[in-house]
Amino acid sequence: MDALEISAGEYWRHLAFRTFTEANYPEFDITKDKLDGQFDIIIADQVFEHVLYPYKAAKNVYEMLRPGGYFVITTPFLIRVHDIPYDCTRWTETGMRYFLNECGFPLERIETNSWGNRSCVKANLRRWARRGWFGSLKNEPNYPVVVWAFARK
Repeated sequence: MDALEISAGEYWRHLAFRTFTEANYPEFDITKDKLDGQFDIIIADQVFEHVLYPYKAAKNVYEMLRPGGYFVITTPFLIRVHDIPYDCTRWTETGMRYFLNECGFPLERIETNSWGNRSCVKANLRRWARRGWFGSLKNEPNYPVVVWAFARK
């Protein structure tokens, strides 16, 4: 697959993609900038909460995807505000699903999920502390810390 990651970290680039392209927001303005060619997968891992115009950005992602291509998006939900440079938007699973649908992705081709628990929410609201090996990983759906979607064009 030919991959594009918006604001690439260290994790995704090490997967076995045919090509891997990095475009860093906000220097690369995902609301209007486009790269030449199209991609099989576009990844936005913890980026869209910082975008001032997320609908424009997701529509732009949709246009840069090949037919049948995937958009992988993750965003925080129940964590404190972190302005880098802005912190604007949070989505529930349902909100993420309909947001992506409004941007062109067919509802039946969007899968969403989330993870979190009370303990993790409390820790995030106090400070950015490492949870260590003793924190619970049990998922409590009413306390999502992160929400993600896999949307297929």
